[in-house]
Order: sequence, then C-alpha cells, then structure tokens
Amino acid sequence: MFKVILMTWLAAAAWAQKITVEFDQAAEFGKYKTFAIRDGQLNSRNPALNSELVKKQIERDIERYLTARGLEMTAGRADLNVRYRFGSARKAEIERYPAGWRGLGTRVVRVPYTEGNLVIDLRDAGARSLVWRGIASEEKSDGAKIEGKLDDMVRKALERYPPKSK
Repeated sequence: MFKVILMTWLAAAAWAQKITVEFDQAAEFGKYKTFAIRDGQLNSRNPALNSELVKKQIERDIERYLTARGLEMTAGRADLNVRYRFGSARKAEIERYPAGWRGLGTRVVRVPYTEGNLVIDLRDAGARSLVWRGIASEEKSDGAKIEGKLDDMVRKALERYPPKSK
C-alpha cells in the first residue's frame, strides 16, 4: 500500500509547470518601449478554459507583467505586437509498479490528466518578425484547475523577457 501512495505522490510531483523561451539573437530588445495585444486564440474543449473570461484574464496578465518589465501598452502603433494562443488537451500517463505476492508482479495504472499550453509571441511591428516566444505548460489532474494557474503561467514566461544577452 505504501508503494501505491508513494508512486501516486511521485506522479503528482512530476506534474509541474514548464517554461520555455526562444528569442532572436540579433534583436535589440532595448529599443522596444511599447506593446499592443493584437490577437489571442483559445483552443480547448473544456468550457472553463475556452471562454471570453479566460481571454480577458490572459490579456490583463500580459499587460500587467509586460508593464512591470518596463514596456507601455498602447492602442495605436506599437513597437511589439503581442499574440497568444492557449489550449488544453486530455492525456494519460501509464505507470507501472511492483505488486502481487512479494512484489513479483507488476501493476499497471492509467493516470489521466490535462495539459494546458500558453504560447506568447512578441513580434517586432516594424520588421513584422517574431523576436521572442514564451511557452508555458501546466499539467493538472482536473482541466478546470489550469484556469487558476493562468496568472502564474503568464508571469513565469514574461519574467524571462527581455532575454539575458549571452
């Protein structure tokens, strides 16, 4: 019984937020002073994650965290155009652990979860090219719980803007 609890706990601990950042090495990030959120797309079958309220939350968070990074939001022409995509998908992980008499057998358990992905693109408005991309992934046992992590996903991705020069 202890092994089952331990394996379940380890599986839950493995469900953590992952952040990936890509950027154009040649971009001069110091020249960007303003931004505008131009497009946002939601792609989820879960109604809790595919609503106008989720879209508003993501946009508020993007505005808050980019402003905190020294950029100013504008409704007109901006240095950076922000586009984002958020989606979720149901997945399952197969786990095996010893079971049976003296642990000689193997027990296989299917553990369902939902993975949510948020992609934030910052595009140079003048050159019309992608200069920075942040990708945040969150895994939860219940898809509706990902909504509570959206602020964290945006914050952790945008904490890495502007990228540190090498």
